[in-house]
Amino acid sequence: MPGSKDEEHFQALFEYAPISLWEEDFSGIKRRFDGLRQRGVRSLESYLAEQPGFVDECMGQIRVINVNQQTLALFGAATQAELLANLGKVFRDGMRQHWQSELLALWSGDLAWSGEGINHTLAGEPLEILLHWRILPGAEHSWEQVLVSIENITARKRAERHLQDLFEASPISLWEEDYSAVKAYFETLRAEGITDLQDYLRIHPKAVFHCMGLIKVLNVNKRTLSMFGAGSKEQLVSNLEQVFRDEMGTHFSRELVDLWNGKLIYEREGINYALNGDPINIHLDFRIMPGHEDDFGWALVAIQDISARKKAEDYLRYLGTHDVMTGLYNRAYFEETLLRLEKKRVEPISIIIADLNGLKTTNDTLGHQAGDALIRRAAEVFKANYEGEQLVARIGGDEFVMILPGLDEQAAAETIARLQELVALNNKYYREPELSISLGAATSRPGISLEKVISEADDAMYYSKAELHRRRSTDQ
Repeated sequence: MPGSKDEEHFQALFEYAPISLWEEDFSGIKRRFDGLRQRGVRSLESYLAEQPGFVDECMGQIRVINVNQQTLALFGAATQAELLANLGKVFRDGMRQHWQSELLALWSGDLAWSGEGINHTLAGEPLEILLHWRILPGAEHSWEQVLVSIENITARKRAERHLQDLFEASPISLWEEDYSAVKAYFETLRAEGITDLQDYLRIHPKAVFHCMGLIKVLNVNKRTLSMFGAGSKEQLVSNLEQVFRDEMGTHFSRELVDLWNGKLIYEREGINYALNGDPINIHLDFRIMPGHEDDFGWALVAIQDISARKKAEDYLRYLGTHDVMTGLYNRAYFEETLLRLEKKRVEPISIIIADLNGLKTTNDTLGHQAGDALIRRAAEVFKANYEGEQLVARIGGDEFVMILPGLDEQAAAETIARLQELVALNNKYYREPELSISLGAATSRPGISLEKVISEADDAMYYSKAELHRRRSTDQ
């Protein structure tokens, strides 16, 4: 008969389906629910809180009518009878929790349910499963026919945990973020006729911070919490305005322009802040993840703390431009500055050449340690007189130079007078040896190179030194 062929066909589909299928009868649960409703129970959740044993009672009301071949293979049963005789080994431990969720769905009138949980093979091995059930048409009132499918997702869940462990244990800060609201904001601007976001943000700077507020942080790893000094993800996310502030707005505006122009991967350096206010120099790697190019719904941000590297770079830069003993600029930086000023001459520029008197005598009689101290005292004098765009450099063992942009001959002479006053003041606070500095100044003129001005200042300094020797010889 045609009917029997159809029945055989569908039975074969059930029996040999590549996924675990169960035909079950929930009518016993339906009767229990009807009994509760007749007793006036309105909230099953509240009832289960008072009577947790009802969950186990309902589990005992499930009647398994049939299972297919894949079910026997999945749970390690030789026959259906063996499986049914050992269901207590299959459905245990964590099964009870998601079964309670299924009962709440049934109580609410749902005809289908999906969820994840843990079953066990007859050998006791845990299986992470994705379970679906549906009350079949015609059984909506009796719940006598329910089709259940169970998918083994153990390998997938292990892979997810492996990836999550890699995320959590990463030695750099990782952020999962949702930029979909930013994407929607872009579409709104485009609909309004905006074509140049950079120009728009220049006119409407508050839009940058508006976009910051549109970003949703989905997850951060442990390194992120330690880097920013947060005790929990909730604490960090609720205080992001302390992390991303000040100059971050400038960096973020560039990121927005990149996204607007279709650049979905980029790198930046900038400054973030720990929750205690400490600045953190960071290198940021941003990318919209594959599959989300159209909605920006998943972005991965990697942040490396490069504060130590930046400090090292700054220190090396400092060593390359400064005299270590005095903290003043060195000859190399002085010469670079001179070239820069020569290319963009703005008159006047005065230059003072200074020579520390008596350094060799101090080194010979009191030792080089005393001589070094004298050099540092001279540097103190120059630093005390430092103003604005002036440059002070130590260009030799006992030779110093000052570049005074914008100062004429009179101002340079006044500077020399102040320096000599500071020398006298310095000698009041230090024991011997006496600090003595010979100074000479010259001022630029159109058509005269700065090298020539330096030579003139050097001549003036030697004239001052000769005068000092003459006076001392006369005094003696």
